[in-house]
Amino acid sequence: MTATDPRRVVEAVWRIEAGRIVAALARIVRDVGLAEELAQDTLVIALEQWPVNGVPDDPGPWLMATAKHRAIDALRRRSRYQRKLEEIGRATPEADEPDLAAELDDYVGDDLLRLIFTTCHPVLSTESRVALTLRLLGGLSTDEIARAYLVPEPTVGQRITRAKRTLAERNVAIELPPPAEAAQRLASVLEVVYLIFNEGYAATAGDDWMRPALCEEALRLGRVLSTLAPAEPEVHGLVALMELQASRIPARSGPSGEPILLPDQDRRRWDRLLIRRGLEALARTEGSWGPYAVQARIAACHARATRAEDTDWERIATLYEVLTHVAPSPVVDLNRAVAVGHAHGPARGLEIVDALVLPNYALVPAVRGDLLARLGRTDEARREFERAAAMTRNARERGLFEARAAALA
Repeated sequence: MTATDPRRVVEAVWRIEAGRIVAALARIVRDVGLAEELAQDTLVIALEQWPVNGVPDDPGPWLMATAKHRAIDALRRRSRYQRKLEEIGRATPEADEPDLAAELDDYVGDDLLRLIFTTCHPVLSTESRVALTLRLLGGLSTDEIARAYLVPEPTVGQRITRAKRTLAERNVAIELPPPAEAAQRLASVLEVVYLIFNEGYAATAGDDWMRPALCEEALRLGRVLSTLAPAEPEVHGLVALMELQASRIPARSGPSGEPILLPDQDRRRWDRLLIRRGLEALARTEGSWGPYAVQARIAACHARATRAEDTDWERIATLYEVLTHVAPSPVVDLNRAVAVGHAHGPARGLEIVDALVLPNYALVPAVRGDLLARLGRTDEARREFERAAAMTRNARERGLFEARAAALA
């Protein structure tokens, strides 16, 4: 393998391999913090050696082998230290040194699954789970995570440090949860992955309408999960949902980055490969009515409509009704109001919105404004879009709402 800039090759390969490397090291040394330190040492070695010696023919395996050698050295140092303490009577005898050959031969896919369940452990806050997952499994730097979520870099660093310290203090094992906890823990894993995707798909704050890099990281994690847990329909439901939503990304913004809403998108720009992959993943949820599978069925209704006017809004409204029972929330009800407004008229949709209690959420007045505009109540609609513009923290979204209000003036 050749490249004009070995450092860029290192960075590209590292982004792909980081999760697997940290996962393998975490199993060997049984410590998430130490595993990340050893992985970073490996990255530094590659950055030093590849520009001098050239990029290896198999860069991924080279990184993994180097990282494992670092782990073996660390374990041997730890073992020697323990023996010295025992000799002078300052420590009780420890268990024998682990069988390193057996450790290194374990299947890497299992390592990833263990680490995903560890980084999304319920003892961590949601913010810490997201940051730690992106750091260890996404290979993102602290600075990249901070920029993605528009928070100070020290804040992200503190979240990651606290998360690793909490896992160590609580003696959280790097292992799959027992069967009794598996469903709950899997739900946490899927929630974190979808939170990452959503922040990329519709940024909550800042100057950008979308952050596609976060969508790509979430998709990658979802695809990894689907290969490691092939019998879990909700995993395939989440992958299907993300693939189908990501297919619209090329059409969701204009030449200057301005938002383009679903009814106005040029559907010829939708990514047909992602749609096909999403529908294939959806087929693996047959018989399942979990929240991600239901949302994926809704996304599939949009994907199958070649024109906005061909959208099966009655089916979408019915699926949202199902979702209100499967995963009830005010946001689900708001989306149901949109679907009902299209399927049965804006007055019906407005009834649902007016019954919602969802303060400080910009999309509530935005949806209400759209329904009022369709009812011909122009002045009220304009005021709702102005309210939405004042509430959102995303500059592109604010511009969209202000334009809608101006058009109704």
